[in-house]
Amino acid sequence: MMNRDNINGILKSALKHSTADLTEVVLMGEKTDLTRFAESTITQNLSQEQTTLVITAVNEKKIGIAITNDVTQEGIKTAVESANKIRLLQKPDERFVSFPDKSVAPPMDKVVTVEPNLSFTPDDMADVVAKVASMSAKENLNASGAFRHDINTVAVASSLGVFQYGQNGKSELSLTIVGEGEQSGYGVSFSPDPANIDYETAASRAIEKAKRNINPVILDDGQYTVILEPAAVGQLLLFLSFLGMGGRTLLQRRSYLSGKTGELITGENITIADEADNPAFGALLFDYEGVPKKRIVPIENGKAGEGAFDTYYGNLMGVPATGHSVQPNNSFGPYPKHLVMSPGNSGIDEMIASTEKGVLITHFWYINYLNPMRTMITGTTFDGTFLIENGKIGPAIKNMRTNQSILEAFSNVEMMSKNRIVYPQYSSLMMVPAMKINNFNLVQETKEEWEGSC
Repeated sequence: MMNRDNINGILKSALKHSTADLTEVVLMGEKTDLTRFAESTITQNLSQEQTTLVITAVNEKKIGIAITNDVTQEGIKTAVESANKIRLLQKPDERFVSFPDKSVAPPMDKVVTVEPNLSFTPDDMADVVAKVASMSAKENLNASGAFRHDINTVAVASSLGVFQYGQNGKSELSLTIVGEGEQSGYGVSFSPDPANIDYETAASRAIEKAKRNINPVILDDGQYTVILEPAAVGQLLLFLSFLGMGGRTLLQRRSYLSGKTGELITGENITIADEADNPAFGALLFDYEGVPKKRIVPIENGKAGEGAFDTYYGNLMGVPATGHSVQPNNSFGPYPKHLVMSPGNSGIDEMIASTEKGVLITHFWYINYLNPMRTMITGTTFDGTFLIENGKIGPAIKNMRTNQSILEAFSNVEMMSKNRIVYPQYSSLMMVPAMKINNFNLVQETKEEWEGSC
């Protein structure tokens, strides 16, 4: 992996070669160790490193972007020249104002909450998988999944004097325990440090789910009281973030937050903040423009709050950048990726004991949106869906499909757990509790139907 001096030299070289009025250079380094396993056997050990350099050149509001993996002096010069050539072919973007300067993106003394673990090896990862396989074998079950460890480096420099550099780590173990027929259970664990992955808890939960998940019954279509385990809550929260908490959706008034600041949009027991400086995430504390990440609160006590902005969309909306710029070659615009949902004061056992009839849902499979403004999504329950009767977990239920507004669901939350986990998905991290939700839509979905749709 390149060190800070190497990277500093690359960024300075790119700026030196540029002839544009404004130039911004972002270097992204990724080192990934990945161990995949199926039927309790490691099927792939992968270790890869790659460096991506993104150059953005601007003259008279004409913007050119070039991307390269070649960070030799010749490669850097070629990429800068390409960015400038592309710029000349563009129409002016009259909405562009400027990149952030040092007053907005000052040098930071502290850029990460948890130092990355550079000594954890693929052998260490294989040892964890072997222990999960051993736990499964004792119950005559098999384990499948992936153990991933990333070390990310981000450096930003611009012709306005901005320079930021940081390195962070993150790791996640996702596993499915399977047995005979459709028997399966799911578990997940995240930590900035792979040495702290709680594989025992994740595997134990998945094994317990798989052991119970046999001879599933069919449940009628209807509205049910459901208990969503944290992974299921995290999947809903991810879509809520993507559908409306970002500056681009707010500018285009495609967001459920648009024009509703201060209005009640969920139950008053719901508060959702974005906190990149929470040590549980181990995130970098600046964004891809070098701007320090600020805490924002999109939903506070059920009321619509603030969104996430980079410099471009902040200027258009007349608000400061909040440090939520994502990779410069993205097409989504800024959105929060380190969400924290306020906890409750209950436990899952207490939620189950208080439920006369309901459904316990481990997580969902393939959620997609139906109506962004209404936050309507669809997806199927997976890897452990159980009937709750008279305060106890009953038989397994065949997987069911939900067509549900997330905001409506979060308006019907009766209980939340005190304990939360960090749930990772699509490069976002969410600290979430379990929830007991009333009037949740579920309909039957047969295996033949979803197999036919794949």
